[in-house]
Amino acid sequence: MDATLKQSLDRAFTFVKSRAYDLGLVQLLAGQDVHVEAVDLLGNHVTADSAVAFFVAIYSALISHEVLSAVVVLGDMSIQGNIKPTPSITEALQMAMDNGARRAIIPLENKRSFLEMPGDVVERVDPVFYSDATTAGHKALGMG
Repeated sequence: MDATLKQSLDRAFTFVKSRAYDLGLVQLLAGQDVHVEAVDLLGNHVTADSAVAFFVAIYSALISHEVLSAVVVLGDMSIQGNIKPTPSITEALQMAMDNGARRAIIPLENKRSFLEMPGDVVERVDPVFYSDATTAGHKALGMG
């Protein structure tokens, strides 16, 4: 597994464990072992800071609630849960749209970048902005 991806996973899981009470996951985490395998399906070896996407995946699995279809989750976070913007949002969205995504959960800090994107990308994606990982999770799961 790529080191950047592993660090993102570690940050996301640390965030889940530190916020388990607030998220209502204490009982669910106590009885679970979490194992993750990340596969580069496109084979392009692009590193990705994906902590928010991993958080959404872990949260979804623990509460047994599916992520909405055709959704891509962008953004990274610190261990404390502070959201980091996506550095090259246009490329990330273009690749996601080319692979079937129709809605993008995007860090609020990237809103200005979104407005400066090429029209063909803007036209194909329904942006949903978030300022914290929990909000991103709820929006990706269709809960808010």
